[in-house]
Amino acid sequence: MREIFISGGPVMYPLLLCSMMVLTVVIDRLIFWVRVDLNRNRPLVDEILELSRKGDWEAVRTRTQQNRDYVVRILVTGILHREFSMTKAMESAAADEIRRMRRFMGVLDTMITVAPLLGILGTVTGIISSFEMLGSTGIEHPQAVTAGIAQALITTAAGLGIAILSVFPYNYFNSRVDRASLNIEKYATSLEIVYEKIVYTNGTARGEE
Repeated sequence: MREIFISGGPVMYPLLLCSMMVLTVVIDRLIFWVRVDLNRNRPLVDEILELSRKGDWEAVRTRTQQNRDYVVRILVTGILHREFSMTKAMESAAADEIRRMRRFMGVLDTMITVAPLLGILGTVTGIISSFEMLGSTGIEHPQAVTAGIAQALITTAAGLGIAILSVFPYNYFNSRVDRASLNIEKYATSLEIVYEKIVYTNGTARGEE
């Protein structure tokens, strides 16, 4: 591997940096999503909706203390601001959660584009080097020419390999964010409907009195 790396020429160094950045981001995001899954508490989310139907806000506060489920955090934010603007409060909290989930995704997206371009750059410099060697040594020394061609092929393969291996985690993490967004929308809408029913019921009761 060391010989192949050296044969790839100077472009292999930025490609190595790209691969390290990709690996770091992938590990970071994997740990993040494992923690998200461990912190999920779907029964508690359903319990919050049930308590909200009863208007038992104090029980909601008690049950959700120290909870790290992102859906619970968003619902609690909406409940805390229910008398002012529940919807906007949950939208703001949801935006913060989605921003956390999309952290470093731009790095993966950039590496998917930059790595092949660096590979092409290495290809061009390798071919240029081959022609320079061909012009100075002639066809009597083919080893000098093939070194430049090898450099061109190695950098291209390395750049494409980094990009290909980045696409799979990038798409996976994006799909996780999309599913989380749907979950947030589903439960936030349910809470809004529950609260609107409470407001409507209370308003009707006062009107009858």
